[in-house]
Amino acid sequence: MFENRTRPHLLRRILAGVVDYILIYIITLFLIFTLGEQNSDGEYALNGILALVPILFWFLMTVGIETSLGYTLGNGVAGIKPIPLTGESRKLTLGESLKRHLLDPIDMSFFGIVGIITINSTEKNQRLGDLWGKTIVVKQDK
Repeated sequence: MFENRTRPHLLRRILAGVVDYILIYIITLFLIFTLGEQNSDGEYALNGILALVPILFWFLMTVGIETSLGYTLGNGVAGIKPIPLTGESRKLTLGESLKRHLLDPIDMSFFGIVGIITINSTEKNQRLGDLWGKTIVVKQDK
């Protein structure tokens, strides 16, 4: 097991989350207004199979990009990347990445306080998604 204590990289991790989820939010809104139908109240909604588009887009932007590049777009901007808890310098598997990101809503709840507390309270500076996915976040090699 990887024995060196990791660093929290809190500002980098916050930047990464903000970049990733602003992109996801903006493009999801675009998709809803472009593909959605307007109801009698003037609200837009995706119906039927199109309702899966935002979920598939989220999956591609987080898990898809992370497993193919080794980091999300936000992590790339912030200069960090997730790796397995073992310390191996490899891209995450689909399962590791999916576990990390399924808990994003909890980690980011209350303006990210849950994730910040968890990162500062765990030995390897892991948020809940990292604990479940058995991953750590390290600075990218230059």
